[in-house]
Amino acid sequence: MTLSSDVTARLRGASGFVFDMDGTIALGDAASGGHKALPHAVALLETLKAQGRPYVVFTNGTAKPPAAYAASLRAAGFPVEDAQMLTPSSSAAGWLVKQGVGRIRVLGNAGCAAPLVEAGLDVVGPADEAERVEAVYTGWFREFDFAALEAACHSLWNGARLLTASNVPFFATATGRAIGSSFAINAMLTSMTGKRPSVLGKPSRVALDTARAVMGLPRSALKDMVVVGDDPGLEMRMANSAGALSVGMKTGIMASDANLPARDRPAVLLDSLAPVLEALS
Repeated sequence: MTLSSDVTARLRGASGFVFDMDGTIALGDAASGGHKALPHAVALLETLKAQGRPYVVFTNGTAKPPAAYAASLRAAGFPVEDAQMLTPSSSAAGWLVKQGVGRIRVLGNAGCAAPLVEAGLDVVGPADEAERVEAVYTGWFREFDFAALEAACHSLWNGARLLTASNVPFFATATGRAIGSSFAINAMLTSMTGKRPSVLGKPSRVALDTARAVMGLPRSALKDMVVVGDDPGLEMRMANSAGALSVGMKTGIMASDANLPARDRPAVLLDSLAPVLEALS
């Protein structure tokens, strides 16, 4: 595919790049427990690094701490430092600190909670008895059980707000679609308490601002950023809402943009990252 002159110009003049992980630059590799790079992805990030262009990888997964994802990508050949790897818990931690939220119940595993713990927040376990819980945060939690459901509901009934890493039902893997655990947990909590989750991962502005700040860019640089991803309701919506360039990939869950609403429609939809690499090389 040949990119338009406008898209090419925006790519070459970009202030920074935000890449999704699963379905965009890599796919989970069940055999190794790590990741396998998609075609041209490693070369693209190597080109950006050689040119001194800022970039981050922002997954909506919270199964592992950011550093663990970064290590997995490095093992697959990617030039990604720990500080360049973000998860929804990265953006959640910063937002919670700014909001002055102290005690938070995390319905997620250790990887999900890690950035919050590192930020100095008072993290309560999924089913731990606790008073004065100010927020319930949901993420990757395949171990979710009735005890955690009851504890979270009591926190929400007592005034805690409901926050989530992600509220989308599926994400891409090498074997097809996988269910997002926080989506299912959120549905149960909303059904029981009437509270709807506020998203702190993609496609929220909180997530995009976190990526921008990590790259050392000012707020004025948002419209000059490029967001590359495979989920129209996540990366494309996040980019479009800020005026950034949205580059959609067919290598994950988005096969077409024909029936998408304007807010979720990519500026360009690609079969591979080759045209982006060519434009920047």
